[in-house]
Amino acid sequence: MPDVDDFEEHRPMLLGLAYRLLGSMWDAEDVVQEAWLRWQATDHDEIREPRAFLVTVVSRLALDQLRSARVKREAYTGPWLPEPVDTAEAGPLDTAELRDTVSYATLHMMERLSPPERAVFVLREAFELPYDEIAAIVGASVANARQLHHRASVRLAEGRDRFSPSSEEHAELLATFMRAAGGGDLAALTELLHEDVVSYNDGGGKVRAALRPVIGRDKVVAFLRGLVARYDFRGVRMLEVNGLPAAMTEVGGHRQLVMLDIRDGRISAIYGVLNPDKLAHVHVG
Repeated sequence: MPDVDDFEEHRPMLLGLAYRLLGSMWDAEDVVQEAWLRWQATDHDEIREPRAFLVTVVSRLALDQLRSARVKREAYTGPWLPEPVDTAEAGPLDTAELRDTVSYATLHMMERLSPPERAVFVLREAFELPYDEIAAIVGASVANARQLHHRASVRLAEGRDRFSPSSEEHAELLATFMRAAGGGDLAALTELLHEDVVSYNDGGGKVRAALRPVIGRDKVVAFLRGLVARYDFRGVRMLEVNGLPAAMTEVGGHRQLVMLDIRDGRISAIYGVLNPDKLAHVHVG
C-alpha cells in the first residue's frame, strides 16, 4: 500500500511539527491522526508532493487547535507548561534548528507568540520552508510572513543566551542543582541561580504546586527551602527530555520532572512538571 507507506515515512516529522506548534504530544497525535484521515480521503493523483501536502494539512490543523487551546490554557490552574517528551519521541533532530525548536525552554517561550507567529517561526526555522509556501499555509502574504518571522525571532531572542552550554555542561549543572536543592544547601543554590531566575511549577490542579511563577533569586531560594522542609525528595533519576538532560524525582509522593534553562552560566529558569497527565511521554528506563 504505497499511500500508507508515504504517510508512515513522514509520520515522525509530522509529529515533530505538530508538537512544536502545540506544545503537547497528546494534541500532536490527534492532529496527525486527523491528517491521516484527510490523506486517505484525498485523490492522490492530485498530490504532486506528499511531504508538502502533509505539512500543509498538519500545520493548518495545528493552527486551528492552537487558537482554541489558548483559551483553555488561560483558564488552567497555575502556570501552563508544555508537555515534555522523551527525546526519542520528538521526531527527527538532524539539525541544530530542529533541536533548538524542540528544547523545553524554546517551547515555553513560544507560548508568548500568536498562533501565526509560532507557525511561521517553526516552519521557517525548524523545517526551512520558503516564505511563499509558509505564506500559503498561514493565509498571509509573503511580506507578512517575513514580518511575522522577524517579530517572532526578536521576541524569542529576548533574554536568551547567545552561547548555549553543551549537553554535558547542562547535565552537570542540573545534577549540582538537584544535590543542592535536595540537601537544602542554600549557599550552593544561591551561587547556581541567575539573579532573575524564575521557577515555574505545573501541577494542573491535580498535584499541589505554586499557582504563580516564583521570580527572583531570593524568592526562588526561599521557595525551594520551604519545599525541602516540607517534603521528601527521593530517587533522582537523570534522563534526556526534549533534547536536553532532565531529572525525575519524587516529591511528597508525586513524580516531578525538573528541567532548566541556563543563561550566562547560571540557571535562569526552573521548570517543574508535576501534572501526571503531562508525564505520560517521559519514561524512566
